Amino acid sequence: MPLLEIRNLKVEFDTAKGAFKALDGVDYTVDAGEVLSIVGESGSGKSVAMLAVMGLLPDTATITADVMEFEGGDLRTLSSRERRKVIGKDISMIFQEPIASLNPCFTIGFQLAETLKIHTDLSGPERKARVLELMRAVGIPDPEGRVSAFPHQMSGGQCQRVMIAMAIACSPKLLIADEPTTALDVTIQKQILDLLVQLQQESGMGLIMITHDMGVVAETADRVIVQYKGRKMEESDVLSLFENPQHTYTKALLSALPENATGDRLPTVSDFAEAGGF
Repeated sequence: MPLLEIRNLKVEFDTAKGAFKALDGVDYTVDAGEVLSIVGESGSGKSVAMLAVMGLLPDTATITADVMEFEGGDLRTLSSRERRKVIGKDISMIFQEPIASLNPCFTIGFQLAETLKIHTDLSGPERKARVLELMRAVGIPDPEGRVSAFPHQMSGGQCQRVMIAMAIACSPKLLIADEPTTALDVTIQKQILDLLVQLQQESGMGLIMITHDMGVVAETADRVIVQYKGRKMEESDVLSLFENPQHTYTKALLSALPENATGDRLPTVSDFAEAGGF
C-alpha cells in the first residue's frame, strides 16, 4: 500500500471571470523511503496539488478526487480537528519562502517548540532539549545562542534550515519540500539538498520534492512526475527520464538546460509550444 495515493485530483478556483482549472485529473503515489520529484514550469500546478493534500488552499478552491488516502485513511473525510492531528505531525511541508513562512514576532526557539507542544506530549524542558537537538541536526551553528534569535537576524539559508527542523520535528512519515532551495546561493542549495536526502534516508520517510530545477531532480529523485498546465505529461524513474524522455514537453524541459544548448541561442520551452509540440 502506498504511503500517499491520489487519483484524479482536480482543483478549480472561483474568479471574477469564472472557474479557473489549476489541476485537471492528476494522479500521485509515493511510498515510504521513496523520493518523488514533481517538476514543471511555474503555473503547472505542482504546489497547488500539495497544498490540496495539506488542506491549505483557500475557500475559493474546489477540490475533488476519486482517491486521496494517506496510510490507507481517506483524507477527504477528515474533520478540521482530525486533519490538524495529521498535518504537521505525520505529513509536513517545507514552504518556498522561509522568511515569509516564519513569524517575525517570535523567536526561532519559540516557533520550533510550538510545533512540539501541539503534536507531542513532551514537557517544557524536554521540548527545549528537542529544539536544540533539531537545530544541531539541520546544521545551525551555535544553537544555544540562535534559539533566541528572530528570523530577520538569520540568513536565508539558516531560515531554510529552521523550516526543515520544524518540518521534521515530529518525525513525519511524509515530507513535502516545495522549492526548498529557491533564492539560495549554489553552495547553500547543495547543503540543503544533501541535508534533506540524509534526513530522508535516516528516517525512511517518503519525500516529495517540488521543483523546476532538473539538476535537483537528477541529484535527489527516485521517480519523477512531469506536469504542464495542471496535467501530468510523463512519469518515470529518474534515469529513464534523462536518458529516454517520452513526452515532447519533457524533451523541451531537458533541451532548455544550458548544458544541452547547441548553436548561438538557448532553446526555450516556448519554442516547442509554438511549434505545436504539446
